Amino acid sequence: QVQLVESGGGLVQAGGSLRLSCAASGTISSITVMGWYRQAPGKQRELVGTIPSGGSTNYADSVKGRFTISRDYRKNTVYLQMNNLKPEDTAVYYCHAQGVRFNGWSRNDYDSWGQGTQVTVSS
Repeated sequence: QVQLVESGGGLVQAGGSLRLSCAASGTISSITVMGWYRQAPGKQRELVGTIPSGGSTNYADSVKGRFTISRDYRKNTVYLQMNNLKPEDTAVYYCHAQGVRFNGWSRNDYDSWGQGTQVTVSS
């Protein structure tokens, strides 16, 4: 229903900044929540933050105060601004969308994932 493409990853030094972008296409109006996740080597995927449609953003404690999620509805793009990056932020970052579509009495819930973008923070 929704396709997501991340971009903006790269190699930065500790204390630097990056802005990740997630471009959405498809039935965008059906999205209820978008978010960012990350997975570091040898670790499980973890939630970075979410931005519900019409709601306030939420962040994991590990990134609170450093990362900011925003959404440009005209461009159908969600951003993750990352400041004061630390080596422990090194991970593959994934964009995620959750939504629901209705067709008559039928309700279809779905979620969609991007392919991920690598963020590497050197010390």
